[in-house]
Amino acid sequence: MAVHAPQFPTDGITWFNIDGPPPTLASLRGRLVILDFWTLCCINCMHVLPTLAEIERRYPDRVAVIGVHSPKFAAERDPAKVEAAIARYGITHPVIHDPAMRMWQAYAIKAWPTLGFISPDGAWLGGSAGEPALDKLVTLIDRMLSEAGDAGQLQPAAIGTSIAEPARSMLRHPAKLKEFRHGRGSAGWAIADAGHHQIALFDNAGNEIRRIGSGTPGLIDGPADSAAFNRPQGLIAAPGAIYVADTWNHALRRIDIATGAVTTLAGTGRRGPVLDGPVTAADASLASPWDLDYQDGRVFIANAGTHQLLVFDIEAGTVARLAGSGVEALIDGPADTAALAQPSGLALRDNMLWFIDSETSSLRRLDLGTGMVSTLVGEGLFDYGHIDGPRETARFQHPLGLCFDMAGNILVADAYNDAIRVVDPETGAVSSLDDPPYDCFDDLCRPLSEPAGVAVDDDGVVFVADTNNNRIFLYHDVFRTSRTWAE
Repeated sequence: MAVHAPQFPTDGITWFNIDGPPPTLASLRGRLVILDFWTLCCINCMHVLPTLAEIERRYPDRVAVIGVHSPKFAAERDPAKVEAAIARYGITHPVIHDPAMRMWQAYAIKAWPTLGFISPDGAWLGGSAGEPALDKLVTLIDRMLSEAGDAGQLQPAAIGTSIAEPARSMLRHPAKLKEFRHGRGSAGWAIADAGHHQIALFDNAGNEIRRIGSGTPGLIDGPADSAAFNRPQGLIAAPGAIYVADTWNHALRRIDIATGAVTTLAGTGRRGPVLDGPVTAADASLASPWDLDYQDGRVFIANAGTHQLLVFDIEAGTVARLAGSGVEALIDGPADTAALAQPSGLALRDNMLWFIDSETSSLRRLDLGTGMVSTLVGEGLFDYGHIDGPRETARFQHPLGLCFDMAGNILVADAYNDAIRVVDPETGAVSSLDDPPYDCFDDLCRPLSEPAGVAVDDDGVVFVADTNNNRIFLYHDVFRTSRTWAE
């Protein structure tokens, strides 16, 4: 006997991307409904979005895709953060924000992401956890639509959607930023301008020098103005080049600093599996590379999508695993059996590769000499907070970036706490950079909003990629002042 799908809640929720009254099961009759249970931090949820976009394109009036945001972290209960994530990820289908997770419970969902299916006559057909293969999903949808058509249940109609146009700004959702050298050794800043699908180059005064990439998402090599990226999150400068973690293209790219020409070094444009042994870079499939570092002809990769650290050997032209079994967890020990959880930031110091594990809200390190992974701050997948103090009790909330300051401390871009944290690398003691507060010199002083990157120049000035505020923000430690540098 068919089981009717549970009704959508009407109170305590927020709808996004809709034009008119919120959809109900009654108003969706006649269409196959796909419910995408997701949370905005989840890398696997991000991997599902291009597949859903293709389903929307193929079945514009017979399939209704609806996102059901079911938050993991406390910060994700804030509808403003959900709205910012919808814009950042380019989601165009309707989204219901369910902070109390009532739909998650009513539909008996167990994992992020899960796709749930409701037949055109309102029956619950079940759910499927994980990342679906597009071809298999299309086959399933075609069968469901064929059966519904034979039963006379189809009534094609498009859902009315309303997508807000992004405000014009110099930067849109900037991610990581790193120093580079240009023009007779002058220092400047390379910024992963993710929302514009470009790499933006600035001088030290905050003036834009050049942009690499056409601004249209894609995977295209060639001259700077016609090459294409897709939401790049990380990058690192090396002699004569800037290497780019082209995240949504699942690729490692190279920019020639002299010419601006872009080439692809590794990645096929499709999400790759867990990497075990070394492979030729041309055959390597990456999965949402999120940040990079460089040393002595090697590019280190935070491969967030497979929960691993990788290394690209430039001379050998190979990609190899450094650490991470592919299991998503916090498990220390030998590199090949250690478990990571969405590594999203890298910083190399004294043969120690420090990294941010965003899903475990932790600061960890890989000893490149011994091959051992250890955790300095953090406990597990559901242990988080905004707590300063000793390493045993200190907590972050979905951090994304890190760097070393002039005193040798580690600065952490603690994204969901909207803060920059300071960590003693010896003891693990954690404090907050802006406590006591710096004097802000902006006309309108705004708090940070999900900072994703942090870097320090030779004068000790802290540069922050303030992602949701679409700007780069500075902290001058000597004078205890702060201001917007570029936006």
